[in-house]
Amino acid sequence: MSTKCPRCDNTVEQLVPVDDVVKSIAAKRGESDLPESLCESCFSEFASPNSRAGVLLMKEKAREQRKLNMWKGRVHFVKNARLAMKENNFTEAAVSYEKYLRTLEAVFDKQSGELSPQFFKESARTAEITVVAAAYWDLLRIYDTSSKHADRMEVVALKLADFLRYTPIFPDIIRKAEIFQKRAKKPEIIKLFLKASQNKRPRCFIATSAFSNPYALEVQLLAWYRDFNLAQSNFGKIFIQIYYLISPALAFVLDRNQAMKPLVRGILKLIIKLLKLK
Repeated sequence: MSTKCPRCDNTVEQLVPVDDVVKSIAAKRGESDLPESLCESCFSEFASPNSRAGVLLMKEKAREQRKLNMWKGRVHFVKNARLAMKENNFTEAAVSYEKYLRTLEAVFDKQSGELSPQFFKESARTAEITVVAAAYWDLLRIYDTSSKHADRMEVVALKLADFLRYTPIFPDIIRKAEIFQKRAKKPEIIKLFLKASQNKRPRCFIATSAFSNPYALEVQLLAWYRDFNLAQSNFGKIFIQIYYLISPALAFVLDRNQAMKPLVRGILKLIIKLLKLK
């Protein structure tokens, strides 16, 4: 069955799917609205190895492959760091953790210190947030062993607070930090971390009440959507403000009527499914 190419209108037997790399090359040439599929002739304008666009395409694909290799290789640094921590080899652990974090920054094309939870939006990578938080927690304790690393320790403390709020290890790390603060060489930085952790973790009142656990996966997913989707638009910000005005009272009613919780949990799970957060 013949079809028309949406770019040149020529009738052809089949169209070639356009991937993100080809779209990137097209955007650099001023074609930001490239169709999802093209005829072979149009596609060859970008993919031909003899064309300038083709050379750029090959370089882009090589770059993406390097990123993929780095992403796969990050596991090696984490394993080395954890092994070094068990052996109390804190210098080696710090070096491996720092290499791990630098690798993630390179994967996301970010400068040192620019790593953020929002870069892990893809469902296949959201679990990495817990690994990052655990790395920052170990680095926080390592840097506390030397007065030379006070500045690094403060940066790590704030990064840990930023990532930790989206992980199931939040309560465990908070508890450990409260104990660690009593014997830390720089307790004021641990205090900074604890304060930042609470400030950066606004409650999802209704979800917390419905699931009877502020650290339930569903609560975390809704918090994620609030921070990285709703909060990115003016409408979303207004919605969040209204939510925080009325939700405490609704959560109070829910706490007083336990029989309603299964229904609310079902509604929230449906919302999560519709938003494709899992």
